[in-house]
Amino acid sequence: MIHTVGLVLHPQRDSRAAMSTIGAWVRGHQATLLGLPEEVARTEGATAVAAEKLAEHSDLIVSLGGDGTMLRSMRLASGGRAPVLGVNLGRLGFLAEIDVPQLPEALSAIDDKRFTVEARSAVRSRFHEQEVLAFNEVALVRRPGGPMAAIELFVEGHPFIHYVADALIVATPTGSTAYSFSAGGPIVSPLAQGLVVTPVAPHSAYNRALVLSESEKVALRVLPASGDLEVESDGAVVGRLCPGDTVEVSAVPGAAKVVRLGHTTFYQRAQRKLRLTGSTEVDRSW
Repeated sequence: MIHTVGLVLHPQRDSRAAMSTIGAWVRGHQATLLGLPEEVARTEGATAVAAEKLAEHSDLIVSLGGDGTMLRSMRLASGGRAPVLGVNLGRLGFLAEIDVPQLPEALSAIDDKRFTVEARSAVRSRFHEQEVLAFNEVALVRRPGGPMAAIELFVEGHPFIHYVADALIVATPTGSTAYSFSAGGPIVSPLAQGLVVTPVAPHSAYNRALVLSESEKVALRVLPASGDLEVESDGAVVGRLCPGDTVEVSAVPGAAKVVRLGHTTFYQRAQRKLRLTGSTEVDRSW
């Protein structure tokens, strides 16, 4: 039974149509609507709650926006019991489950328990006594105009390979279709577990992506030949590294949960967003 719904809004996109549907549904169920302090003015009577308390007090979190909003919602939901329902506003949202016109049907399906909950893993990075959680990827990126990123990868405490590149990405299965895919990494099912290490514009002899188990301990050491690097977590800069610094990276299985209604599969969404049509040289009749 849904007693409390938490909302996370895109900072600019118009969410009034979705809010009207959600507001009516919440009132009809005599439920409570929660929102973040900076966003409640754009909702229909939501009560403000601190970001770190949203997951604790919600039975369901609704993300209204695009992929960035969905990633933020998943980070807010991490460690809590509430699954996230992604509602896409405007542009094609790869992570969102539905578009706004499908929202009434989705809320009815939730009432009737005609949905499933899918766990999503995260990647945790630790550096400079700081800990950051990401659901797409963490990336070590060279600063514009600076020297290349030279990074040594350790697995289970043992040095494995040196990468020299513009950046080095450590992605979750969810994030395999984002920055990692753009850099040539593989597509990985979100139901899989593990991490994908992908270099961006590599200059080293070893230029391939690497898939690691979720249980393996990974560390990235910035080599003396490297320039200073920025640490990006889900696309946001969260820190800087100098030669000699080390980042510890680990998978976090089941860090958040998302609502799945079965309208489309992961592979259908991947085909549509990534325009996967196969080789133009091969006739479909083959």
